[in-house]
Amino acid sequence: MSEVVLPALGESVTEGTVTRWLKKVGDTVAVDEPLVEVSTDKVDTEIPSPVAGVLQQILVQEDETIEVGAVLAVVGDGAAAEAPAPAAAPPASAPESAAPVEPEAPAAPAAPVAETPAPTPPAPVAAPPAAPAPVSPPAPVAAPVAPPAPVAAAPATPAVASESESDPNYVTPIVRKLASDMGVDLARVTGTGIGGRIRKEDVIAAGSQTSTPAASTAAAPAATSQAAPSPLRGTSEPMSRLRKVLAERAVASMQQSAQLTTVVEVDVTAVAQLRDRVKADFLTKTGNKLSFMPFFTLAAAEALRAHPKINSTAEGDSIVYHDGENISFAVDTERGLLTPVLRNTASMTIAELARQIADMAERTRNNQLKPDELSGGTFTVTNTGSRGALFDTPVVFLPQSAILGTGIVTKRPAVVKDASGNEAIAIRSMVYLALSYDHRIIDGADASRYLSDVKMRLEAGAFEPNLGI
Repeated sequence: MSEVVLPALGESVTEGTVTRWLKKVGDTVAVDEPLVEVSTDKVDTEIPSPVAGVLQQILVQEDETIEVGAVLAVVGDGAAAEAPAPAAAPPASAPESAAPVEPEAPAAPAAPVAETPAPTPPAPVAAPPAAPAPVSPPAPVAAPVAPPAPVAAAPATPAVASESESDPNYVTPIVRKLASDMGVDLARVTGTGIGGRIRKEDVIAAGSQTSTPAASTAAAPAATSQAAPSPLRGTSEPMSRLRKVLAERAVASMQQSAQLTTVVEVDVTAVAQLRDRVKADFLTKTGNKLSFMPFFTLAAAEALRAHPKINSTAEGDSIVYHDGENISFAVDTERGLLTPVLRNTASMTIAELARQIADMAERTRNNQLKPDELSGGTFTVTNTGSRGALFDTPVVFLPQSAILGTGIVTKRPAVVKDASGNEAIAIRSMVYLALSYDHRIIDGADASRYLSDVKMRLEAGAFEPNLGI
């Protein structure tokens, strides 16, 4: 028997709440296979099984809160652990292990093997030949061994598969939502992730193969149809732990600080043109798509060096000026808003920013982010334009003193000047930048000076030396 305990999930995390069990008592689990989802003050994460075996006991129910180090469950020896024994051990051990295990072991692994095409990988596993191997040596005892031999062989194949596969039926919320949005039937998708789990890339690949013909026919009605009503209408549900924490911190921030917002309009045509020129080469060399977010983040971080008050914290009657630009960036997840942190951002290249933003955003949505990666931010950038908003007035989360919201980059007519000073109307790529800040230590003039420097950096568009490719 092995106990599964709640591990330390960050320096300041002392407890966690069980939000969902991914396995039930009697299920076979593999080493490092996700067993349970736990929510803390900082992050939602999956706790893996430390050993392979059968889940014997669940000691903490869903929605219960426990301290770090407390026992969550007990995993014991089962079919998955003993399945290799008939091939490696003497024939006498096969009937002994088969007797207590045979009636139950096939029931648990049989379903996953039948429901998913993942059994193709286990094909090379020579489990069927291994079963006859014990039968041939024990010629003198062929009579007693013959009856249980077929029974013992049955669990051998699923037992081996269960150690190498996770439950393919479990799909992360972000992947489930993506499949719903793309109209992909998850039952028809073959997972390529760890243990045969379906990943986002699998859904995208399936959608690109099947949705192309349907897209042309569905496009016309979709343009005129209304949004489908949500099943949540007329219902109620308890707040998740993360939502409670966000609510408490938002209210505390508004009550303990004096917040207001300053907005500027920025012409990012030069950045847009640079992005169009290099994005193909950028993707080839880095493997990441080039969006506007790295440019905005770098410009914001560089300006913090000249305006330390924007990158400061109020502590009683003192103002603490940070010596590094650790930028938190907002990630929208189904569980709520989370803000992983980019360390020493002002010294990064565009390529480094693009890679870290993509990596941390993906891991945030898939519950794979480490708690320490959510702490230590000194300033926040939130891309409110990712959903089409022109701008908003973001809330500053203490102990930070400011947050920059970037609106959607959109083309519209604007007045421009040529080299001779002549004015004309031209189509330009424009964006609104909104800086919310704590008026206790930051004045409107401070905010305007900071935004002016960010504006000049972006409008100049001289990021070629910072591309990092």
